[in-house]
Amino acid sequence: MNRLRRVETFARLGYLARGIVYILLGYLALASSRSKSPTNVLGEIKDSSFGTPALVIVGIGLALYGLYRLYGAALNIDGHQRDLVGSAKRIGHGASGLAHLGLGFIAGRAALAGDAIAKNGGGEKTQEAASFLMTLPGGDIILALIGLGFLAAALDQGKKAWTGEYMDELAADTPDAVKYVGFAGHAARTVVFAIIGWNIGWSAISGNASEVGGVGLALDKLREHGTAFTIVAIGLFLFGIFSVVTARYRTIRDEDVIARLKREMHG
Repeated sequence: MNRLRRVETFARLGYLARGIVYILLGYLALASSRSKSPTNVLGEIKDSSFGTPALVIVGIGLALYGLYRLYGAALNIDGHQRDLVGSAKRIGHGASGLAHLGLGFIAGRAALAGDAIAKNGGGEKTQEAASFLMTLPGGDIILALIGLGFLAAALDQGKKAWTGEYMDELAADTPDAVKYVGFAGHAARTVVFAIIGWNIGWSAISGNASEVGGVGLALDKLREHGTAFTIVAIGLFLFGIFSVVTARYRTIRDEDVIARLKREMHG
């Protein structure tokens, strides 16, 4: 049970940090002429009035969320089936864990070691990495698989938005309005992940790494379609709100999860 409490604590702090990042991501997208990525958001936090302590808190939260995702994927906290789809979801959670650990490391290093966080150029580094990958044997195939991974993530987010199954992870006393906030947030992430996946897949096919990018590039693509961009940016902001609410109401303390954890821990 102590291990279960630690996992739940990691989850709560992590969801809170993720919420802060997405709230700022949505806000900055609406307020700025240039779309931001999560790394850009960390740079904005560092330059704020309480930059260093705020960055330390967010960095710790992101790192804990990363550990929670990795731990949860290893122990199958969400109870995915042991088939191809279930395995893919667990791999996706693990990849999310690594990504958030990376963001937590960037935030912590910038706060404690005084390193700068580039507010621009993050996309260029991603494209450079993709270009290097395509020079390796089978690199284009790996890049295509990454693109397919994002498209699969988009489908998963879309399914969650349609079914509202994210409410199953929250306590029974969660306010009803959270369902609609969660719908908007997951729908926005569906669009963003689909654009990222499509761009990466097309880059793998065309051999042109200029289309490879993350959230910032996806939002820049959407800027050409004003109303769609505004709706998605608001959705990302609401996903941040949903994550903060999740930090309060998330629960993994039902009997099914406890029994499953015991089975996973003991073979």
